[in-house]
This record gives sequence, structure tokens and C-alpha cells, in this order.
Amino acid sequence: MKEITERRKELKKKLLSGGKVYAGWTSIGHPVITEIMARSGVDFIGIDIEHSTISQEQSQRIIAACHQNGIVCLPRIASHNMEMIKRLLDSGADGIIVPMVNSPGEVEDIVRWAKYTPLGSRSYGISRAQGYGFDFDDYCSEWNDSSIIIVQIESKEGVENIDAILSNPYIDGAMIGPYDLSGSLGIPGQIEDPRIVEAGKKVIDSCKRHKKGCGTQLVEPDEENMEEAFSYGFSFIVMASDVFLLWKWGEKTRSLIENSNSKR
Repeated sequence: MKEITERRKELKKKLLSGGKVYAGWTSIGHPVITEIMARSGVDFIGIDIEHSTISQEQSQRIIAACHQNGIVCLPRIASHNMEMIKRLLDSGADGIIVPMVNSPGEVEDIVRWAKYTPLGSRSYGISRAQGYGFDFDDYCSEWNDSSIIIVQIESKEGVENIDAILSNPYIDGAMIGPYDLSGSLGIPGQIEDPRIVEAGKKVIDSCKRHKKGCGTQLVEPDEENMEEAFSYGFSFIVMASDVFLLWKWGEKTRSLIENSNSKR
């Protein structure tokens, strides 16, 4: 438990200091995928609960696989839901990634649900996070200072309120959701539109002002697009995902098969 707490603190420090952060991303609910990703050297692994069928039980197994390999785990919750947050944190998650954050009031709710008193109202329990009781005192005394909250900015309203959202001292970073943002601006899917680029830049600049991490996700990361993302102002990168990797393998394999068949 002490090892993963220290890793969590290191990640939090990186996010708040603008250090480079790398993440894996899983949407497939089997810990074998997580174990493979954990050997990559990423700083944390995100669990995509929002857009997958991953259950609470599967999440706990993924979190355990991360911790067994010394990797911080941050689930992306499906909605602003106190019960889901509580259960994931008690399963041992090192914090949460929250989609569709639009206002400082929503941030206050999220912080309240995720932190113990006096910062919040997270209830005390005995579960995996607390070492089933063995680590209760250490865990509870360290949690408020070491836990991580990352918000996703995915709407016109969220962009407009970005400074107020990031002014909350318990938010450690933000991720831009370009597809939802494009829908919010009435141009769904047009993520290269200047309005999306301008909105994204506003979030990046606010993160810099408030000394928060700012993240993006690459479908096919390579040295060139990674450095481009960092130079643009992002400080952490989600390095594809298990679904993206399989998708791209499928595309390449289909092309190879079609090309081979065409030569017959």
C-alpha cells in the first residue's frame, strides 16, 4: 500500500508541475490486458467505464492488476454519481476521471464525494482500499492529499467556465473531449474546425495559468505526434487504448487480406 501511495503522490506532483505524463487506457474488462499495459512504463492506466461494459467487479480486478505492477489506476466514471465514485475508491482506485464537467458547482460535488472530511463527505468503510482494515489509518490520513481528480471538458459551457472549474484547488488536471465538444458547438465530428481548436487552446492556457495537468489522447501514438502534442501545450498523453490497438490491427489485417486476395 505504501508503494502505490508514493506512486500516486509522484503522479500528482507531475500533473501539478507540468511534467510529462503518459497513460494507458483500457475498455476491455480483463486484467490480462491491464497486466500487459502495466509493463509499458506508463504513469497510470485509465479504466473507461463511461463507454464500455466494464462492471464494478471487473474494475476492482483491473485496479488490483495495476497495483500489483506498481501502476496508479484512475477509472473514468460513467456519470456524476456519488455511489459509483464511492465504490470505485473503496475498490482501491487512486482517484477518478470525470466526464462532461461543465460548472464549478459540479466540481464541488465531485470533490465532496471523493474526499474525506473536512474537505468532503466520502464515507468511511473497510474494503480493498483500506487493506480490509489493516491499512485503514494510513490510507485515510494520506487520502485527501494524495488522491487525484481529473475533469473532462467536453462542452461549450465547460470551456466558458474553465477558469472557474480549474480554480478549485482539488482538481489536478483536465482532459479535452473533442468529439463531445464538437457536438456541443453544433459541428459534430468536425474536430479540426477552428472553433474546436480555439476552444482546446483556451483549456490548455487555463491549465497553464492554474498549474494543472492538461491531457489528450492519441489514436496511434508515435514520436512525432507525441512531441507535437507536448509542444502544443499538453502535459499528459493517453497512449491509444486496447480498443484502438485492436481496431488498427483489424484495419491493417483486412487490408492485407484484401490485397492478397486481389492478386489471385
